[in-house]
Amino acid sequence: MDATLLIVQTLQNFINIYLVLIFIRILLSWFQTAEWATSTMSFLSPITDPYLNIFRSVIPPLGGMDFSPILAIILLQFLSSALTGVL
Repeated sequence: MDATLLIVQTLQNFINIYLVLIFIRILLSWFQTAEWATSTMSFLSPITDPYLNIFRSVIPPLGGMDFSPILAIILLQFLSSALTGVL
């Protein structure tokens, strides 16, 4: 039981950290012309884009707005809730 608890808590912590990285990536996309944002985005893009690209193939950008992160965040939060149910 202790090993299961440790695995579930580790997965939840990973999901929470990944959610924060996605939120930061979304916020930085609003400041694409700032040099400090560009350098941070170049660090975060290889981490977050593979996951976000899954949803971009399902929901293409509409009118210049990318709504795929919303679906990606909802799925991660659902997964985190499901892991809480395991406990």
